[in-house]
Order: sequence, then C-alpha cells, then structure tokens
Amino acid sequence: MTDRKDELAGNLAKVEERIAAACAAAGRGREEVTLIVVTKTYPASDVRILSELGVRHVAENKDQDAAPKAADCSDLPLQWHFVGQLQTNKVRSVVGYADVVQSVDRARLVTALSKEAVRAGREVGCLIQVALDAGGGGRGERGGVAPDGVEELAALVAGSPGLRLDGLMTVAPLTGEYAGRQREAFGRLMDLSTDLRRSHPAANMVSAGMSADLEEAVAAGATHVRVGTAVLGVRPRLG
Repeated sequence: MTDRKDELAGNLAKVEERIAAACAAAGRGREEVTLIVVTKTYPASDVRILSELGVRHVAENKDQDAAPKAADCSDLPLQWHFVGQLQTNKVRSVVGYADVVQSVDRARLVTALSKEAVRAGREVGCLIQVALDAGGGGRGERGGVAPDGVEELAALVAGSPGLRLDGLMTVAPLTGEYAGRQREAFGRLMDLSTDLRRSHPAANMVSAGMSADLEEAVAAGATHVRVGTAVLGVRPRLG
C-alpha cells in the first residue's frame, strides 16, 4: 500500500505542477481551479489514499461502481461528482451519494433528479452537460444538450426543488467543428457560461478538461478539471 501511496503522491504532484503552470500562464490564481480526480475502475482503497493526500473531489461515471465505493468511503471528507451518462432508473441510487451531477442533459432527467432529491431530503448540484458536437436541438455522441438548448434546461433545473444549478460541463468533442480543437471548444463553453450567468449569476462552475487537455481548459477559464489517468495511471482494459 505504501508503494501505491508513493505512486499516487508523485502523480498528484505532477498534475498539481501542470495546473499551477497553466494558471500562471493564464494569469489566474491556482485557487481558481479545483481538481476533481476521476476514480472510475479503481478501488475504494485508492480513494482512501487520495483523501489522505488531500484530494477532496472525486468523480465516477457508472453507478454500479460508484454506489458501493461511495458507501465504503462515506466516512471521508469528499465531494462526489457523477460525470457519466445517467439513466433515469439509476437516479435514486446516484442521488444517495452524489453531491454534484455533471451530466444533466434532458428534461426527463431533471424531473427524476428533483423527485429523488426531495425524497432524500438532499440538495444536489447540477451542471448542464453541453454537447459541442450536437446539431440544433440534438444530443451529443457522448451525451449532452446542444448549445441552443442550454438556457431552457438551465431554467428547468433552477426551478426544480432539491436541485441547485451550478454551471456547465463539456467533454472535448471527437467529431464536428471542434474535433481536435480543444481550446476553441472550451472557449465556446466559456461564452455559454457567460450567457448563463446573466440569468443565473451563481451558476459559475465550468467543468472542462481532462488528463490530456487540462492546460487548454485552464487557459479558457475552466473552474474545475477532471483528471483520471494522469493521477491513477492507465486503466486496465475491461473484459
């Protein structure tokens, strides 16, 4: 376990250096960017080590992995983020542990999240997932609502009991006009965030950037970066 702690500590230090350098290059303070470590496919023991090393935000993308892990780590001072495509039949479980759902992309999901948050007596933070590869009114290849659908969905979240509109999230698209143009994609997300904050000033969270492109996200103005591989290592192939 000591070897694993040393490995994770070294990886975390390198990621911290990258974030700090990106903030400096962008003229931003390091405190303006929050690191979320994506722990999918890794065991609860790694989450415990990360907590010991000072990590406070962790993310998961599949409820069947996340629910038991969150239960195992319920004694830790962590904020859990759900970042995967979320089916409505998993909402009750996810609301049980997730502090923030970053992948809100349709009205039916908002309704389900609100119902379960009220039932559980919890307030759940929501990010609208923006699909920069989606056509007008459509959804993206990896989930998300098209940019022209953000305002309507945000208003629905803001008006739903048990939910808190926190901001926007995106994944750099693999297709469409922004494919391979991460900085432009994240810049577009920031423009949408500026528009959103005119109506919802508190919705100032912008989640963008992963292990390969966190620098571009920080340069564009992201407030949160989601890093998995660079901290935990290359994930084993499943199946």
